[in-house]
Amino acid sequence: MLDDNLKTQLATYLERVTQPFEMVASLDDGDTSREMRELLTTIQSLRSDKITLRTDGQDARKPSFTLQRIGSDSSLRFAGLPLGHEFTSLVLALLWTGGHPPKVEQDLIEQVQQLDGDFNFEVYMSLSCHNCPDVVQALSLMAILNPKIKTTVIEGGAFEKEVTEREVMAVPMVYLNGAVFGAGRMELAEIVAKLDTGAAKREAAKLDAKQAFDVLIVGGGPAGAAAAVYAARKGIRTGLAAERLGGQVNDTLDIDNYISISHTEGPQFAAALERHVRDYEVDVMNLQRAKALRPAAAVGGLIEVEMDNGAVLKAKTVILSTGARWRNMNVPGEDQYRTKGVAYCPHCDGPLYKGKRVAVIGGGNSGVEAAIDLAGLVEHVTVFEFMPQMKADAVLQKKLASLPNVEVILNAQTTEVLGDGSKVTGLAYKDRATDEAKQVELAGIFVQIGLLPNTDWLKGAVELSKFGEIVIDAKGQTSAPGVFAAGDCTTVPYKQIVIAAGAGATAALSAFDHLIRTSA
Repeated sequence: MLDDNLKTQLATYLERVTQPFEMVASLDDGDTSREMRELLTTIQSLRSDKITLRTDGQDARKPSFTLQRIGSDSSLRFAGLPLGHEFTSLVLALLWTGGHPPKVEQDLIEQVQQLDGDFNFEVYMSLSCHNCPDVVQALSLMAILNPKIKTTVIEGGAFEKEVTEREVMAVPMVYLNGAVFGAGRMELAEIVAKLDTGAAKREAAKLDAKQAFDVLIVGGGPAGAAAAVYAARKGIRTGLAAERLGGQVNDTLDIDNYISISHTEGPQFAAALERHVRDYEVDVMNLQRAKALRPAAAVGGLIEVEMDNGAVLKAKTVILSTGARWRNMNVPGEDQYRTKGVAYCPHCDGPLYKGKRVAVIGGGNSGVEAAIDLAGLVEHVTVFEFMPQMKADAVLQKKLASLPNVEVILNAQTTEVLGDGSKVTGLAYKDRATDEAKQVELAGIFVQIGLLPNTDWLKGAVELSKFGEIVIDAKGQTSAPGVFAAGDCTTVPYKQIVIAAGAGATAALSAFDHLIRTSA
């Protein structure tokens, strides 16, 4: 189950366990139960003085196991094997149950502990999902910290019948007390904020009370992180407000072209960005969505950024690095069947469509890569490309053409997502060469048609291009004095991580230059 190297690493981690706990397994005669027994036996043997294993559990979900600290009423259960991307989640759960403190702000820990009510969470994940661990780890920690919170982590591949019955078509999918609570990547603070209705008001008051920054960065992806590091190194008061630290990098699987790093994965890279930023004196304000920008000329003083919760942050200079988001098809049925057959991450949700027929919308590199990945999982993939020819690199098209269960339809204009009211059943499209309307039966549709800049909130505040990108010069300056921008939300060509990081550094240096030239 675990090789010798992994066992050695795990044994080192388990040395941090200080409080005794038991693992209680509910098993049957299947292969997955056998593997679970082997995994748990190995874990117990590595820290037998603190960890006890029982195999007399009677939970209805088999195989599954609970982690139970001695003398505690906490309730955390793993149904299926938490391996793959979720092995880290298992290790952290073992450490936290065993008394090792989590690397979470103390006020957030106290907020979790003070939640009052009966919260029964079920989170469905897949072992190939790189968005799932954050949600799994957040809900696991909540169950360990607060006995009123119960969390069950369910590996979809081990419970396919249950996944089908509940029509889980995207992961992570979270249920609270039997009802859908949320889908997709969520952080601990975000989950807690949804449960603690007074949290937004308290957070807004804290933000309002902050002193003005020398430079305020809006956005926490590669551009924002680089800008924060470069600004903080100048010794100026630096703030970073981000809707999600790491930005869209969190949704990227393999990164093989960031110079000096041969290979990494998006979530790991995003975590490294955050660690680097926090190495410096940067006031990091996560899970904060910007609502409006008011340039200094408009308010007669400092630049103001209004947040969704009503708070207003003030600064002498601002760097906009809000990145981009997946482009939608904007056809009937897309919104209705989002997470019910309409998906955007083939790595996360692909395993849920095993043995089914799916479509990929888009013939660029991302679309063809998605189709290649899906072809190894599903029965059949149809790639729909709007233009008369695909735009993907030749090497990718050659690989795609070699796959026997892939079909490419060119000159195809998607017109509607079809469904039965609860899930996707097909796709309607028009043949642009003949104007003929056609339909194809499908279980899933993966949208891969590019990006849109996150700049809707900036209309009228700074100049935007016809594509909605922030217009900047070579130094990252926007049309508003003291307001700079960097990364995928701007007119910079080639939307790449390395380019965004460089642009963030440029914007920070330009903001510093602006400060020293305009200060009294």
